[in-house]
Amino acid sequence: MHLEPSHDCPLCPRLAAFREANRALYPDFFNGPVPVWSGKQARLVIVGLAPGLKGANRTGRPFTGDYAGDLLYATLKKFGLATGEYRQRPDDGLTLGPVMIVNAVRCVPPQNKPTPAEITTCRQFLVGALQAERRANVYLALGRIAHETLLRTLGARLAAHPFAHGAEHGLTGGQTIFDSYHCSRYNTNTGVLTTEMFEDVVGRAAERALT
Repeated sequence: MHLEPSHDCPLCPRLAAFREANRALYPDFFNGPVPVWSGKQARLVIVGLAPGLKGANRTGRPFTGDYAGDLLYATLKKFGLATGEYRQRPDDGLTLGPVMIVNAVRCVPPQNKPTPAEITTCRQFLVGALQAERRANVYLALGRIAHETLLRTLGARLAAHPFAHGAEHGLTGGQTIFDSYHCSRYNTNTGVLTTEMFEDVVGRAAERALT
């Protein structure tokens, strides 16, 4: 079981080269595989795509430092899944409740687009994260890539569980996956995802996880 990649993880050569280039450009950034962030006794697992270059890649905490975190953490606070103030910094004092947040790909990819091979290679760390928090059986997938890699991690058939915003998938192992469009600025600016749409899915996932 592989819980966390090393800070200099060499498994994906393209991502490792991009990481080294960013270390030269942005020496004050975290510039490494972003670790899982989890509250105590997580019951809900939120799976994203990958760190943003000047978001989690800068701060070292998932969804911290860019707009996606603004929407995600405000919504988690609304449903009692986080407390404190989110200020786009890992030392802002924000505290998670029974939630784990993890990305399908731990390192920032060029143009925010990991390759299929990189997604497959990094899946071992998602496997490890889920095995470490066995009581969690409700998942929120942010985007199609997160949805598909989560299904593969849980041993479910993709064809039987197509991605759709707001969809709820009951798996044979007793797990439930909720789908949402990713809470990126692009999706919200273009109207693909509204705050109300996102809150609806998070609220339903929270209710299922906590009952």
